[in-house]
Amino acid sequence: MRTHNRTHTRRAVLGAGLAAAGGGLLAACSDGAGGSSSPSAAPAAFVAPDGAEVAAAEAKRGSGPVRSVRLTATRTRIDLGGRTVDTWAYGDRLPGKEVRVTAGDTLALTLANHLPEATSMHWHGLALRNDMDGVPGVTQRPVPAGASFDYRFAVTHPGTYWFHPHSGVQQDRGLYAPLIVEDPKEPLQYDKEWVVVLDDWVDGVDGSTPDAVLAELSKGMGGMDHGGGGMDHGGGGMHHMSMTAAKAAGEGKSPSRMLMGATSPLLGGDAGDVAYPHYLVNGRTAAGPETFTARPGDRVRIRFINAGGDTAFRVALGDHKMTVTHTDGFPVEHAETDALLLGMGERYDVLVEAKDGVFPLTALAEGKKEAALALLRTGGGSAPGASARPRELEGKLLTADRLKAGEAVRLRDRSPDRTVTLRLTGSMAKYDWAINGERYAPSRRLPVAAGERVRLSFVNATTMWHPMHLHGHTFGLAGGGARKDTAIVLPGKRLDVDFDADNPGLWMLHCHNVYHAESGMMTLLGYRK
Repeated sequence: MRTHNRTHTRRAVLGAGLAAAGGGLLAACSDGAGGSSSPSAAPAAFVAPDGAEVAAAEAKRGSGPVRSVRLTATRTRIDLGGRTVDTWAYGDRLPGKEVRVTAGDTLALTLANHLPEATSMHWHGLALRNDMDGVPGVTQRPVPAGASFDYRFAVTHPGTYWFHPHSGVQQDRGLYAPLIVEDPKEPLQYDKEWVVVLDDWVDGVDGSTPDAVLAELSKGMGGMDHGGGGMDHGGGGMHHMSMTAAKAAGEGKSPSRMLMGATSPLLGGDAGDVAYPHYLVNGRTAAGPETFTARPGDRVRIRFINAGGDTAFRVALGDHKMTVTHTDGFPVEHAETDALLLGMGERYDVLVEAKDGVFPLTALAEGKKEAALALLRTGGGSAPGASARPRELEGKLLTADRLKAGEAVRLRDRSPDRTVTLRLTGSMAKYDWAINGERYAPSRRLPVAAGERVRLSFVNATTMWHPMHLHGHTFGLAGGGARKDTAIVLPGKRLDVDFDADNPGLWMLHCHNVYHAESGMMTLLGYRK
């Protein structure tokens, strides 16, 4: 049996300490000083995740038909398409089995933890009750090995979502699955639906684990150039791996996974930290891709989800245009494009009119040169190979800032009652990622009040891009822009987004690069009592 590197994260230690103390975790979590924008906030000044305010907000959502699901997080072996790895997953499949409900339903999901360590489940993008948000040490106790946890909440908004742990770097194993919330009044007309989950993969390859990757990255790079300046280690046949990789592999250790020299103008420079050996569509490598079948002329709805740990994907379907209809679960004014860019945690829905033949759906690991692949087959012909790079990848590319929210979901004009400034700080050299220069501490909360229009002002003071994700809410991009819960903030840039404080509790706000988050680029928004 393989032994897994069990790094004790700050959150795991926190949860263990609270559990050992035997006190009410959620009550304990509601105490603590305010964030830097309100140093005078007193203990117990914040709504508790299981407080009366949260229960009242849930009651307003109503209670529809109950959809019961049972999932097991377990160690398993997964065939990635010619390569079998030991990993952790939901059941024995990758991605985990899709959960599909209808807006208005109540989801009752039991998570059984058969992993060797504690875990949790976060419902990415859902505006749900705070004590079901799945952040151990904040909204719930960690789910210990051998135990289970019942998640139960109203699901009110249709869209494309997903779920994953919020415990250490577990999300960069196989622990993720789509959550599709159907619209009982679906306005789109289509014949078939294809859920496409993108991922970067390292777990179980030549002895690598995400914990070992984090341990390597956390040592930093000292004075080495990581952004594509003087020292470019990204060329040659080394697949962007550091120069010690081959040596380490030759000594029987897991190879270095530190990435150098990968750059992307789209991402403002540095593309990522981790040299992944594989990129996947729906759990399959380009060497053994999934094939989705339809008929010529079918209108296909594709739901894209980026479940990666450190990779933005540029996606295109060979010989087809895509019409973007939604991002992060919310409708947008329809926009035609050749290609899309998805940061980690982002989702896009598109419609395509299927042509006759076999076509590559290529997900290029932006700035990292390799790609993931799936196939759309509507007729005869030989399938394109793993190296297929459709010309649409270099065609018109839509980014979130160019989209407009659908009229029904557009934030109404209103001046912000409060602005929360979030300076994104840190560097690859020290691997000291943080917000406002402070690494994550669960006792530190940035206060907001129910009913406020809150402006989040992300100021990226680093040389790297960060996909910033807010739990429990969606925000609007400026000028009637798209409604999102995850947005890319480019290096050296500022991004202002607004949301209405209408879901009480303690909510995480963090970079969705799993290694940046776990190194400290996270904070909490707390609703004042």
